[in-house]
Amino acid sequence: MDKPDGIESFLQNVDKISELVKGLKSPDSAVQQEAIENADCFIAALDEPFQTRVDKTTLNTNPPPHSSSGLQTGSPESFMKIIERDAAERRAKRTEREKKATALKARGNEAFARGDYETAVKYYSDGLAELRDMQQLYTNRAQAYIKLTKYEEAISDCEWALRCNEKCIKAYILMGKAYLASKKYNESRSCFEKIIEIEPGRDKMVKEYLTQVNMVEEKVSQKIKAMEDFHKGEEKTTRVPQLLEKLSRPSQMPIYYRGGLELLSQAVTNCTDQTLFRLNNGFSIICSNDMVRSCLLQETNDPDSKDLCLCTLRLWRAICDGNDENQKMLMTSPVMKQSIVLLVTSGHAEVQKECLALLYLLSQKPHGRSLALDNLDMHLLVRSLMMCLAEQERQDKDTAANILKEFATEKKFLKQLRSVSTDSVLVPFATMLESISASNQHVLPTVIYAIDCLARDDVIHQNLAHDSECWGAFSVAIKQCTDSGYKDVLYPLLGLIINLSNISSPAIKEHAVSLCGCCLGLLRDSDGGVVTRATGVLSNVLPHSPEAIQSVIQGGVVKKMHRLLKSSGQVTTKYAMKTLTVCTAASGLAREELVKSDKKLSILRRLLGSSCDEMVTGNAALCVAHCLVLEGIASNLLGTDIVPLLLRHAAGDAKRTAVKQNAAIALGRLCQSEPRHLNKLRELHGLETLHSCMKLIS
Repeated sequence: MDKPDGIESFLQNVDKISELVKGLKSPDSAVQQEAIENADCFIAALDEPFQTRVDKTTLNTNPPPHSSSGLQTGSPESFMKIIERDAAERRAKRTEREKKATALKARGNEAFARGDYETAVKYYSDGLAELRDMQQLYTNRAQAYIKLTKYEEAISDCEWALRCNEKCIKAYILMGKAYLASKKYNESRSCFEKIIEIEPGRDKMVKEYLTQVNMVEEKVSQKIKAMEDFHKGEEKTTRVPQLLEKLSRPSQMPIYYRGGLELLSQAVTNCTDQTLFRLNNGFSIICSNDMVRSCLLQETNDPDSKDLCLCTLRLWRAICDGNDENQKMLMTSPVMKQSIVLLVTSGHAEVQKECLALLYLLSQKPHGRSLALDNLDMHLLVRSLMMCLAEQERQDKDTAANILKEFATEKKFLKQLRSVSTDSVLVPFATMLESISASNQHVLPTVIYAIDCLARDDVIHQNLAHDSECWGAFSVAIKQCTDSGYKDVLYPLLGLIINLSNISSPAIKEHAVSLCGCCLGLLRDSDGGVVTRATGVLSNVLPHSPEAIQSVIQGGVVKKMHRLLKSSGQVTTKYAMKTLTVCTAASGLAREELVKSDKKLSILRRLLGSSCDEMVTGNAALCVAHCLVLEGIASNLLGTDIVPLLLRHAAGDAKRTAVKQNAAIALGRLCQSEPRHLNKLRELHGLETLHSCMKLIS
């Protein structure tokens, strides 16, 4: 009874006994018999051996002769009455205790929010005195204990919370944190890994916690090893502390600090050196130096200051390479948070290059990207990176493009960029596309990939899709790539256009004729990948512009799509079929050209019979329906397998309703144009299927 699970079990037994008593007292003999059987089962389940160390049984030698109800205490009816009343009283008392415990928990939460953790612990403890099995009180008190660095107490409370609820995620999280703070890394990992077993969907959160455990363990390990090496007295391990001591001297000449930083950069060759730098206040010594700070913030422009800035950036790269804790120390430094983004556009080419190299180092891993996103002005950084990329003569554009690409994989980065994506990204991107040359064509594939990643965010996607300047630049870029043979730029560019054109916008409609004209020319390309993506652009852009449809039809798009459908792969077939369907829906000339190339629509019938892609079969059926409005086409199809093919799709279980609908439309139009097809439909018992599909069409 002194444990929460014991209390809960007892109350459940009391409730069960009350139900059995009601059954035993029932006037219905069948109900009584069922209650007797249930009682026997209940007693048998409780019939387990018990061990007691002390016999505390006492006998009441002076029992009352009658109960308060006037019934004899020895009678079964009286005993059951007492049990029922006792159960009701216990429930009422528990309800009252729950109210008191909840009120105390609320007061504890208020104290916790104020940072008064001692008081919070007191209120949570008072709540547990009222209700020993309230899980939230244990986890809340554990959280307060962690704030008070009482980790053993926190772990104990988490264990009690898990007795109340074995699937309590919060208890495992807090216990994992308490073990981590106690430097019990394996136990901490076990707690976090247990969360995955309970809720597999929490894998991302658990991965972050496990990464944190690994980082803390590595930090401690680095410190232990560094101190061991230092105390061995080897000359190499004492060099970093000695250099830091010299650099801490104030009011020296710039050349003094520059020389010291260069020597320090050369001295840092491994993890031990990096750790010794951190343990000997290296970050504080360098960042608090007035001369170093002024050159990092570009407050002076003399050559010595630029050289000193360059040496500092080289040191940071040496200190932070592969060392997560040092990266954290650097990125949380106020001086570096303010200066590193500004230095990307410094007038000193070597400083710019070294600054980009440092940012690239940070961008290589999720930990570094997270630090940058939390501490740097990302709007200014993106603007600076795009300025670097737009400059024709910059030699470090590859590094800038790779930094942008790495950050573009982070959702947090996309959210931060929403409000400035047009000015900071789209304008310089359009400028780059309009001036593709030998000096920037090698970096454009990476930039386009980064822009494609940005477009995964719905807001940025909308901005891109509605930017008229950007869509105008697409046509210019395609022409330049075609004329100069920049296939490595053309391929990702067409993929970006496909992704952006899946929503409607005035900008797409405005440039659709020019864009589709460029893609129509690309269908003659010898590269199958370019042909596929050009077809994809046509299939997505044409529905936005009737003018573009008429333009490509006059340019012979129907024959080209028909040729592609004969022997292309699955993706090309999907794009070509959609393009052909759009054209035949809008133009009688397109329908006539298709029928002229294939009088019995053999290609469409083959797709209806063999394609596993519902989009392809649905468009093929619709394209057949478009062609059937022409006189004589239905008659040409007599003796073919068109009726069973369409009937199969109309009666099928396709996930896309449009497939059944399009097949039914084509089938109805076929029979209407040529009544002899009705005989085949009746033979296949298809009239009922066609009739039922009319509901979809209506």
